[in-house]
Amino acid sequence: MKIHRITVAAAFAAALVFAGCGQGEKTVKVGILHSLSGTMSISEVAVRDASLLAIEEINAAGGLLGSRIVPVVEDGASDWPTFAEKAEKLIRSDKVSVVFGCWTSASRKAVLPVFEELDHLLFYPVQYEGLEASPNIIYTGAAPNQQIMPAVSWLLGEGKRRFFLLGSDYVFPRTANQIIKAQLAAEGGQAIAEEYTPLGHADYTTVVARILELRPETILNTLNGDSNVAFFKQLKAAGISADQIPVMSFSVAEEELAGIGTDNMAGHYAAWNYFMSMETPENAAWIQRFKAKYGANRMTDDPIEAGYFGVYLWAEGVKKAGTFDTGKVREALKGVSWQAPEGLVTIEPSNNHTRKIVQIGRALPSGQFEVVWRTSGPVVPEPFPALLK
Repeated sequence: MKIHRITVAAAFAAALVFAGCGQGEKTVKVGILHSLSGTMSISEVAVRDASLLAIEEINAAGGLLGSRIVPVVEDGASDWPTFAEKAEKLIRSDKVSVVFGCWTSASRKAVLPVFEELDHLLFYPVQYEGLEASPNIIYTGAAPNQQIMPAVSWLLGEGKRRFFLLGSDYVFPRTANQIIKAQLAAEGGQAIAEEYTPLGHADYTTVVARILELRPETILNTLNGDSNVAFFKQLKAAGISADQIPVMSFSVAEEELAGIGTDNMAGHYAAWNYFMSMETPENAAWIQRFKAKYGANRMTDDPIEAGYFGVYLWAEGVKKAGTFDTGKVREALKGVSWQAPEGLVTIEPSNNHTRKIVQIGRALPSGQFEVVWRTSGPVVPEPFPALLK
């Protein structure tokens, strides 16, 4: 399966290069760097697909500054050193103008020195733990105050006080839980347990037994990748329903929900900026295009949407700068907006994050999320939460 995925990605990119590189035609290369194999492929393959769709749409509309965009796709293989290696290849050898990619904070941390040393540009499409603001990264996913913190406040407002923290053992879950514990201490909640498992972990017998023993009022889930499939299946098998102990997930969206199984996650919650069920004209049109390209059974979700609109934000920056020069585009991106499927998104000039609405959804048996709470408008990103100071 791994070889097949890599081959499909390479073939897709090669076909676009072949089709778009007629004699005398101007082209510009962009990099796409995601895990197309390994434990994170359950989440990242679809983000790659969304970025490729945006590129195809821009090319169909005449390209960018008279040039056809040519994607160069690489597989980070769910391995952080590989991400750094591939990022350097894309910049040095392929000479791409920008890179769209990464999912885990571990992969982003691995490539960050590469982008800063080579003074290049990465669009990062996933919510994360904050405590970072690089001039070489545009963060199109949520900062802590645009996902994690509002979700905890909402649960506290629902009367939950005793929290069980479960995450994968790397930087995002551990840092997110530092923020959560500080917030709980400030707002009247309590973390009664904190458990971590390796990425790709599949045996949650011990964790579920501890949940049964402690009976928390809710579980805050920062597991990533296919570990979520094992956890939710084993939680349900132990007789724990969403009515008894609801789970609030921060890395489970529609794409992961399909892999977990709707019967295993129905009734549990997730916090995101975008849900496929959103009723906006832009979202309806985008879903139609996405399904027409990739199949009627395909789902959209928050990181997929961010992988899509990130390409358009970059294109707006290029048009504003009037050049593909990375430094000039990076400066031009400050304050740039685009009407995304979720609504208007704007790059905050002070920290390269994006202003976004915040939403909480309840998983339905249909495979969609019912929005149960949302902010009235976009929230200004704050990557460095004040409660940690």
